[in-house]
Amino acid sequence: MEDGLSNITLTDRIKLNVGGKLFETTISTLRSGGPDSLLAALSNRQVQSSNPVFIDRDPEIFSVLLSLLRTNRLPSTSRRFTDQELSDEASYYGIESQLKSAMLPNPLSGIDASVVATIRPASDGVVSAFTTIDDGSVWIAHGGQISVYDWNLTHAGTVRTHLDSITSIRQVTPSAMAAIACDVASGIHFYNFANGRRVGSVEWTDPTDPRIYKARVTAIADSPDSVFAAFDSHHKENSVLAIDKSTLQVTSEIGRQSGNSSKSIVPGNLTYVNDLGILAANAVTSGAFGFSGYIRLWDPRSARVIWETNEPGSGRSSRFGDSFADVSIDVSEGTMCKICSKSGDLAMADLRKLSDDPWVYLRDTNPSLRNTSGGINNSIVHCYRKQVFVGRDGGLEVWSRVAQNGENNMEIAEESFRRNYMDKLEDSERGIIKKIEGGGERLFVSREEAEGLEVWQSSVFSGAVLVS
Repeated sequence: MEDGLSNITLTDRIKLNVGGKLFETTISTLRSGGPDSLLAALSNRQVQSSNPVFIDRDPEIFSVLLSLLRTNRLPSTSRRFTDQELSDEASYYGIESQLKSAMLPNPLSGIDASVVATIRPASDGVVSAFTTIDDGSVWIAHGGQISVYDWNLTHAGTVRTHLDSITSIRQVTPSAMAAIACDVASGIHFYNFANGRRVGSVEWTDPTDPRIYKARVTAIADSPDSVFAAFDSHHKENSVLAIDKSTLQVTSEIGRQSGNSSKSIVPGNLTYVNDLGILAANAVTSGAFGFSGYIRLWDPRSARVIWETNEPGSGRSSRFGDSFADVSIDVSEGTMCKICSKSGDLAMADLRKLSDDPWVYLRDTNPSLRNTSGGINNSIVHCYRKQVFVGRDGGLEVWSRVAQNGENNMEIAEESFRRNYMDKLEDSERGIIKKIEGGGERLFVSREEAEGLEVWQSSVFSGAVLVS
């Protein structure tokens, strides 16, 4: 019995000479990198223990990667190397997926998140727009360029477009096609990042209406099959166009309106909710009498409005006169949130249970926080991963769902969320927050006239637990 076990052990063992340093491991460890990896291919070679396979690579990084294959975790010695160095070596050995799994950030919990990096493009460093991807990568528009940073926040390349500036950007296909637009130039334009070429453009035209000419694009969203773009003409006539992804041809016109009042201005944001098959649009304007605007939901297949609200609205509203300053849709949870312009209050609504007044106004249950009502000139909101992130001028806060006795976690109640500050004083002094967007387990934040894009992640030693 002992001889059999000994024979199995000897057969499974293999020696490697990496950069002059000898390593001994098992064939099963090497094959754990996947059948297509270089290490798996080497393990198939019949090599005697006295004649190790030679690999002309860095032995210190190989030691880190070998430890990863053994334990599915990166050892502490990995901190001696940059993420790029580890990524390059993992790519050589064909074990990128294992490294990616080990290097992905912890689940995002705004309670203990902090700035871990600031991405600064090499030129035109002020971020004019950005869009995030589910794996934590991000596409950044700066000047007339698009820079892509992968899941590891490594610069994957930059494309120069024909535009002088870009104010809207969206990745619309997994094959790296981006839709971009500028709010002072006409049309929506599609670029293939793989070769850096423009593959098409779409303009809003109407032969029966000469006012529809050189319309600019203010917002972009996409569904699995279509791209939606909000067009605004110089005469304020506006509409949302549905564009087929495969042909880049317009398939329908949604919600055409005159734009002569706050109830009919061009949408400033578009969001497609895939689970419900609806397209959400909102517009906000401000003037001497405060904020006003609308939220509108369409069925894009029929172009029919299925729900809408206008604010300030009628006197029957529970918050008449306290119009929203910003709106966000959580596509994974099917919820919508708004932040009020005067009180600074936060409200949520279930997209599946909409009514004339569907809002639940969240009550701050954290007694340690100061009253933020009034005195805030710039407020934005972003719903992501069962959390609500709020920017008030330069400050950033999070509302996290908390457990309620006897409460269904799917229901929204006044005390369902607890507010906490995310930033330190030095964070809030970097400038007014312009945009917040989640991607993967990261939160990305841009600030007005500030170079770079902030990356927020939760601590490795986080003890916070989100209520699911």
